[in-house]
Order: sequence, then structure tokens, then C-alpha cells
Amino acid sequence: MSKLNKNYLGFTFLIMLIGWGICLLYSFNGISLNDNKWLYAPYLLGGWSPTIASYLSLKSNSKVADIKEWLKNIFDFQHNIFSYLMVVIMAVIFILPQCFIFGYENGAPIFAIIIMVPMMLVMGGLEEAGWRYILQTEFEKRYSFTVSTIIVSIIWWLWHLPLFYIQGVSQYGQNYFAFGINVLGLSFALASVRKNTGSVWLCILFHCIVNSLLGIYVLHDSDSIWGNITVAVIVILCSYALVKINDKTNIFKPRQ
Repeated sequence: MSKLNKNYLGFTFLIMLIGWGICLLYSFNGISLNDNKWLYAPYLLGGWSPTIASYLSLKSNSKVADIKEWLKNIFDFQHNIFSYLMVVIMAVIFILPQCFIFGYENGAPIFAIIIMVPMMLVMGGLEEAGWRYILQTEFEKRYSFTVSTIIVSIIWWLWHLPLFYIQGVSQYGQNYFAFGINVLGLSFALASVRKNTGSVWLCILFHCIVNSLLGIYVLHDSDSIWGNITVAVIVILCSYALVKINDKTNIFKPRQ
């Protein structure tokens, strides 16, 4: 493992454990986030740990000079229309099978996605400033695309573990192993976006769209192991297909 990845993971899990550790202590004593609104402060700190750790690790390893350069690297908006279409299509491929398999009910109206996507920047999207910007990229310097993506998915899955024991959050009481399979499929989708475009921003956008769609199409029972395996297989196959297409056509090449 590279020094950058070690630093990144160290910062990420330290910050996460501080933030979500506080929430866990209260949860184990029967106090949820809904009972004490101030607990949202450490809850958000834990959720932002991959983003905060991204800057800290890159700065400490002299990969960025300052926050301005870090932000410029993350928000690399200049990509062709095919790259943006790929992000939207992959998000639909990830959500649509789940709607068919698990069933759903309407949450927010579809037009709310215009507001929800920007909101999701601070509710998951900016995690990609770490997971795909640093972790996936660094692992691919040593391992294959497939092995790197599996490793990142396992780390990402483990990072989420405290949420399943914090009362008042959406993951509380859900099937952690079914969630892990879902994370595996999502990781391949995100890794393919990163590999095809070289973009951190498009990974962030994909993450934001997926989170928004899950608020619009609220799944009924997403704890099915076989259901999640089916979705993961579909997403992984599509991810490989997009990588192969890009290898042959370079259709998602970043704008110079």
C-alpha cells in the first residue's frame, strides 16, 4: 500500500471514529439522533471524514499546494457530453433493477432531483474526493482494475459499519451484508466512471444522482441477498462493458 493511501485511510478512519464514535456511545444508551439534534454535528463529521482526509493526506504528501488546487482537481467540469450521459445512464442502470426487484414507492417528485443533487454534495457525493480520487487511483498503480475495485469496496463497506448501530440514521437495523453486495456493485460503477474519464467530479455527480434517485424511488425491501447479488452482477457487467467500449473508442476522453 502506498504512503498516500496509508495516510488517507489513517485520517479517514480516525475522523470517522471520533464523529460516529460519539454517536455510537449515545445510541448504545438508547439515545438517537432524533432525540438530540446536536448529535448531527459529530454525525456529519464522520460522514465528511473521506473528504477531509482527502485534503489532509494530499497536502501532507505534497500532492496539492493548497485548498484552491485541491478544489480545482476535484471539480474538473470540462468533459464531453458522452461522459455526462454515461454518468446518467449508469445511475439509471444502478437504480432501475432495484425498483423492479425490491419494489418501490414514490418519495420526492422527480423534478426535485434538481434541488436534491446539489444537496447530496454534502450528503455522500464528496466522499469521492477520497475513495475514487485517491484510494482507487493509488491501488490501480499496483493492482488490476478488478482487484483494486474489490479492495476499495471492502474498505468502503467497513467504513459504513458504525451507521448500522446508530439510532436515527437510515442504515440502522438494515442487513449489513446485503448492503455490502450493493456497495460492491456501486464501487464498480464508480471505478468505471473514474477509469473512463479520469474525473473526480463525474464520480461525485454519479454518487449525488444515485443518492437523489433513492430519495425519489424509495425501495421497499432492499435486504434481500439474492436481489442485491442480481443488481450487483448487472451493474458490474455494464461497468466492464463501458470500460471496453472506451478502450476501443476513447469516447469518454476528457476535454483538453
